[in-house]
Amino acid sequence: MEKNKKIKEIIVVEGKNDTNTLQSYFQCDTIETGGDQINEITLQRIEQAQKRRGIIVFTDPDSPGEHIRRQINERVPGCKNAFIQKEKAKTEKKVGVEHACEKDLWDSLSHCVTFSNEEESLSFEEFIELGLIRDKARRYKVCEIFHIGPCNGKTCFKRLNGMKISKKEIEDKLHDCDN
Repeated sequence: MEKNKKIKEIIVVEGKNDTNTLQSYFQCDTIETGGDQINEITLQRIEQAQKRRGIIVFTDPDSPGEHIRRQINERVPGCKNAFIQKEKAKTEKKVGVEHACEKDLWDSLSHCVTFSNEEESLSFEEFIELGLIRDKARRYKVCEIFHIGPCNGKTCFKRLNGMKISKKEIEDKLHDCDN
């Protein structure tokens, strides 16, 4: 791939290495949170950037990254979220966006999702009926299908509802994957 892929939105990352990796592959601007200690000034910058150009939250696939993502999405509604699988963004000792290859980064940025906090599209009973609480492999498959990043049951339920995904949509996608 050539460095001609331009990303309109500003990408929120955790650190300078993430910025350097993304900018080596794409024409993009970033806001760095400086790790999991996101401060008020950074949150204000993200709010302003969301109003002007839009934001893509692209944090590391680990607990601190999820913590940052939650803080931003609670504070700044309407952000796009990009997720990368842990296996695609790690070395022997570290996990992070900066360790992913260009193809995997582009794939993640091409499948952004936006969450809404409106009414539920999926009840918790339906979520349980789909087997997404007990069966971690099935839940992770659903997370992958809908590009919401691997997560525990509670977070998966929130993210599916945040995207207004219904039980039928999940059943149809799972059925398509099994055939």
